[in-house]
Amino acid sequence: MTNVQRRRRVLFYVADQWRGDTMTGLGHPCVDAPNLDALAADGVTFRRHYSTTSPCGPARTSMLTGLYQMNHRVVRNGTPLDARHTNIAYELRKAGIAPGMLGYTSNVPDPRVFSPHDPLFRDHHGVMQGFDALAPGLPWNSPYMSWVEALGYDLPDDPEDFWLPAEGAAAPIVNAAPARFAAEHSPTAFLTDRAIDYLSVRRDQDWFMHVAALAPHPPFIAPAPYNTRFGPDDVPPPVREPSLEAAAGRHPLLAYLLRHTKQIDYIRAGRGLVADLDEADIRQVRATYYGMISETDHHFGELVRYLKKTGQYEDTLIIFTSDHGEQLGDHWLLGKAGFFDTAYHIPLIIKAPGAEATRGSLVQDFTESIDVVPTILDWLGAEIPETWDGESLLPYLRGETPPRPRDAIHYEHDFREVYSQAPQKTLGLRMAQCCLAAIRDERFKYVHFPTLPPLLFDLGEDPHEMRNLADDPAHAATVRDYAQRLLTWRMEHMERTLTGIQAGPEGLKSIREPRR
Repeated sequence: MTNVQRRRRVLFYVADQWRGDTMTGLGHPCVDAPNLDALAADGVTFRRHYSTTSPCGPARTSMLTGLYQMNHRVVRNGTPLDARHTNIAYELRKAGIAPGMLGYTSNVPDPRVFSPHDPLFRDHHGVMQGFDALAPGLPWNSPYMSWVEALGYDLPDDPEDFWLPAEGAAAPIVNAAPARFAAEHSPTAFLTDRAIDYLSVRRDQDWFMHVAALAPHPPFIAPAPYNTRFGPDDVPPPVREPSLEAAAGRHPLLAYLLRHTKQIDYIRAGRGLVADLDEADIRQVRATYYGMISETDHHFGELVRYLKKTGQYEDTLIIFTSDHGEQLGDHWLLGKAGFFDTAYHIPLIIKAPGAEATRGSLVQDFTESIDVVPTILDWLGAEIPETWDGESLLPYLRGETPPRPRDAIHYEHDFREVYSQAPQKTLGLRMAQCCLAAIRDERFKYVHFPTLPPLLFDLGEDPHEMRNLADDPAHAATVRDYAQRLLTWRMEHMERTLTGIQAGPEGLKSIREPRR
């Protein structure tokens, strides 16, 4: 399954904030995504796939560089990426393929390479170096806003207010009203149209297209008819502690998030804190979120239908995934900050070309977001950089098991704030202490902080992470063992650009070996 295809074509589709369990094939009770279901039937679904970090900028950096956060050190949205690191775009160029980008990667370049006065540093959701930016930026930036203005929409003074409900629309529960833009004029529709334009003149060429759509990322509002695709009574209730006070008492970081996470970051018309939302509000948020998933699925299907119509589907590697998850009211939280699995569990479906590619299979092994770009290069027959932490998933795409399947996943999260410094001040921490690292396997999950209390969950007995066992003397040995495993993981994945090379009497000797 190496480079034997007539054409080298890759569609790399990354949604934003798509929670890993919200897929029909994984048993979700109400998600409606027939196009993703069709892709899964023609490819491989990775059931236990996790982002190695959050939020958007760090997560996308890990996904596109194949590196853990501890190695690339993009710890927050707006943290610059060191120019010494390669990425999938640079590696594709080495292979003779120009990588096209529609959307954003939430990256900031190295300020030692560009002037600190460069406008690039006023936007922390830019495009990673190496990509051809075909339709760059978040939807409240140009060119989307100029497109909808040309269609006749009145734009507000603050572009983000375009995500308020349609004027005059009744909304008895928060964000139940439709968006003010039509479904055919949504940001996802815009990117889909631009992607088809790009492909329309490349039918006889190799191409790589990275589409990064905003939905179902907040603001949580869907255009008609997707805003009513599901109702509050259709959705599963949030899994959360019996009271806000009980949740806040579980851990200092959780208490901080509950007292500082604002509704307006998720609902443009929101007021107060996310923790103020009652269960009816959360159910409506969930219903809207699932509607946004249906809309995204529709437009993804438009891309696939175009590939089929033009005869390109059969020889295109198609990857669908997300940057990180969404907590959807679980533990009284929205978003992707913190330590719960729902912020890191993400979908991954890969459809590979070729008669030897497996179809409709479900992989139960653990996989990580850093494994995606090595898989792309492996399929293309290109060399995978020695420095990358991820490993190719190509064996799974042909029905085989890799020689070293993962027995656990790892993720990191940094909650420092350089502008406000609110976490540091509230929790009494230095910036370097505002972080966590987690290891999660079949049975247990252990979360380590530099100074805050650790966490241990028995996922077999407590899948929703409601009972911290780290202080239980009966689990002292488990805490020790998992802390040691986490330390071993970090030691084995330390930066290794030149560590496999040694000078001697006969000159330089170089050895390359797999990570695991």
